[in-house]
Amino acid sequence: MPAAAAKPAFARVALIGKLRTPEIAASLRSLRELLEKRGCEVLFESETAAGVGARGADYEAIGKSADLAIVVGGDGTMLAAARNLVRHRVPLTGVNQGRLGFMTDIGHDDMQRGIGGILDGAYSIEERALLDAQIVRGDQSVLRTIALNEAVVGKGAQGRLIEFDLAIDGEFVYTLRADGVIVATPTGSTAYALSAQGPILHPAVPAFALVRALDARAHFDGFALTDMAQGDRLLLKRSADTIRFVHPAGYRYFATLREKLRWSEALDRTRDLE
Repeated sequence: MPAAAAKPAFARVALIGKLRTPEIAASLRSLRELLEKRGCEVLFESETAAGVGARGADYEAIGKSADLAIVVGGDGTMLAAARNLVRHRVPLTGVNQGRLGFMTDIGHDDMQRGIGGILDGAYSIEERALLDAQIVRGDQSVLRTIALNEAVVGKGAQGRLIEFDLAIDGEFVYTLRADGVIVATPTGSTAYALSAQGPILHPAVPAFALVRALDARAHFDGFALTDMAQGDRLLLKRSADTIRFVHPAGYRYFATLREKLRWSEALDRTRDLE
């Protein structure tokens, strides 16, 4: 009598993807087949389901019932899913079909093996810090949101510089005239903040990066936009919630940086010429 198939590490799995290309739709269908063969119950996020001819569930339903969410696409798709699921503590893993893919760390060509390994229990869970953000006008809160990457305050469409005061833990730091400022989490240190010459922070570092921004817009991960009036205050603090990323076996943060940022390539080319 054949042995029973091993129970998957995650019994109910949600699939999320922005169907920009036929390849993403094909990957989602392939993942559904793999998951169902492994005995998983599969949920499709509502907008994703419309593109693959499946029944869909909204983020609230996914948050209440899913054990894992698999995001197919790029880091933008992962950010959107993370913002919708963070309060439910649903762990996420990503299949990269975008460009850099710092957060979607399973390559498309390695999708079957990577997801299969996770279902077999070969994975690690990493928790990433978030920003809680609030804009206060007078004694009224005009916006409350979260940011996984960064909060940016900038001049927007104005041609002139803006002037603002910076305080940390209630202590005044300085008054600055600039295009803007970025407050980045360790996750966001390799995004907009890096392009503005900011430092890279390892995800385990309990810190935020403060970077002067060029040609900035007022936004939080690019999703929540708002116009700020004179006298408005932006209050930022570390969120009590965290994003939970599921990494396949063998994941290494610095190996990801070497690959995505092409570190050591110049040295390797020099060695090839020797």
